[in-house]
Amino acid sequence: MHFSTTAIVALLSATTALAAPAANPEPLTIGKAIQYKKQYLKDCKKDFDYKWSHDGWKNEKVFHFDAEYVVKATPDQVIATDQTSAPGEPGAKGIFKYGINIAENTICYNITLSGVTGEYQSLAKTSTHIHEAVKGRAGPPRIAFPNPQGPDERRVSYGCLTGPFTTGINAPNNGPDTGTGFHVRQIVENPSGFFTDTHTAKFVPGAVRGQIA
Repeated sequence: MHFSTTAIVALLSATTALAAPAANPEPLTIGKAIQYKKQYLKDCKKDFDYKWSHDGWKNEKVFHFDAEYVVKATPDQVIATDQTSAPGEPGAKGIFKYGINIAENTICYNITLSGVTGEYQSLAKTSTHIHEAVKGRAGPPRIAFPNPQGPDERRVSYGCLTGPFTTGINAPNNGPDTGTGFHVRQIVENPSGFFTDTHTAKFVPGAVRGQIA
């Protein structure tokens, strides 16, 4: 979708003008805000009308992703919180597929587990996460996903999450939720600094784990 510069500026400025001091001393007047909004709506209609009358829209993807990742998670990659190796469930496997839209702070997921057995268990609000840590290290969860469901041979979970994110775990010393302030662009900027996993009652450090990159 293509918008004019003034329309984009208006969309950003109108929501922040009252929340933070402007770098430009000239304030955004109500008249200008209305003008920018009209231009934005005009651009929206122009874009839709163009797509309606041309066939180009048929080739557009349902979702736009700035980055996509397919991660194979295995039990041998699991690391405990004390930074020691803690192998997960023998024979278990996981395929974690992620698509990230930076502008919307959205991550879509399609997670399939095989051979992961028993009940899920985690101090977080769910047991399936993206954590921040490099390979061979443990780190805090940043995003908590719905746990895959189904028979042990094939547990599945899919959908999309949009920030602000919460995990249900506070940072040390009564700090904020470990998802507070997290933005999906951080994954795109440094995918090797994040891993994904799922935790069960039998394998609390993780049944399977895989590095994003």
